[in-house]
Amino acid sequence: MIHPDRKNDPGRRLPEHRLAEAVSLAAAMPELEVVGSEVVRLSKGIPGFLFGSGKIAEIKQRLEEAEVDLVLIDGPVTPVQQRNLEKEWGVKLLDRTGLILEIFADRARTREGVLQVELAALSYQRTRLVRAWTHLERQRGGFGFVGGPGETQIESDRRAIDEQVIRLRRQLEKVVKTRELHRAARRKVPFPIVALAGYTNAGKSTLFNRMTGADVLAKDMLFATLDPTMRGVVLPSGRRIILSDTVGFISDLPHQLVAAFRATLEEVLEADLVLHVRDISHPETAEQAEDVREILSSLGLRKEVPVLEVWNKLDLLDPVSRESTLANAAIRPDVLTLSAWTGVGVDHLLDVVNDHLGEERHHRSLNLSFAEGRRRAWLHERGLVEEEEQTEEGWKITALWTAKQEQQFRNL
Repeated sequence: MIHPDRKNDPGRRLPEHRLAEAVSLAAAMPELEVVGSEVVRLSKGIPGFLFGSGKIAEIKQRLEEAEVDLVLIDGPVTPVQQRNLEKEWGVKLLDRTGLILEIFADRARTREGVLQVELAALSYQRTRLVRAWTHLERQRGGFGFVGGPGETQIESDRRAIDEQVIRLRRQLEKVVKTRELHRAARRKVPFPIVALAGYTNAGKSTLFNRMTGADVLAKDMLFATLDPTMRGVVLPSGRRIILSDTVGFISDLPHQLVAAFRATLEEVLEADLVLHVRDISHPETAEQAEDVREILSSLGLRKEVPVLEVWNKLDLLDPVSRESTLANAAIRPDVLTLSAWTGVGVDHLLDVVNDHLGEERHHRSLNLSFAEGRRRAWLHERGLVEEEEQTEEGWKITALWTAKQEQQFRNL
């Protein structure tokens, strides 16, 4: 595993921590064994090879001695750099995007997850066709006499990939429509949705299991959860909510995956409350939190959706750090501290969730005449209309509201 530390990289992360995260990524693939890792300082990347000739020769010798057959580069590697380094070292090479795609392909279980991974992988593969076909010359059309130029093998493969992408998108559209139907059905149920979001390995699935009594895969491993899981939860107050566990975020998440998994991450965007779970014991917890905020913002999380920070893994802190963390959290109204592993603080979290969701909502069927346009507009302005059908006399409306909102409507 090699982490190129670029001198002009504007990133917030220390290279040693980035390397440790990359090693954890590799460890998420059971068939991979990491036999060595290092940070390679780069004043500037060499366009064709990324590294200088001296460093390439040094790494080659070490690879041969360790009998390595796969090198992982924690960062972007151009197709040309990948081809040249594979030729120099005589090994297969994967960059950060390629490794994450491999992990996702290995973990996806639902139909939607599998299709999304395939779509992201094809988008990535399309840009790297030069690797496989540089030895082929341009073919000619016709019989080889006066026929014009035909397409290159690259163009042929690119066209085949584009056709496969179109097929996948059509299949994915059907799956997404089904998911939207499920989502629409959930909207009719007057239960608020609470979504767990956070950096990968922050402990979301452990917290999900603790809150729901479910048995979702929860391991000390990056991307243990890929497919969204939803369960009903009864809060201590007796109120029912729907809790959603989502895929973990990571810094420099490949843009192909952000686009492909947008439908999955829409579970977060549809939530009434987001719990941003943080591994407070991690040395770069602040940087991880900022990465999560940036991704949530780029996804289009509505500003009116409240977000609570859940500082998890208190049990991993030493006594001094724990006291300091608890003191810092006490002065922030949007922060809760707990240990999902031991259960300490989870009951308090459930109470706070109940308070943040406000009053319970219920359905009411209404029949409004055309003369009651102002009352109809009042309902729409506040987003209380679930269904509406125009009749000969006016409108038949199904409203989802609180008791207080119903009383306000009656007083109009």
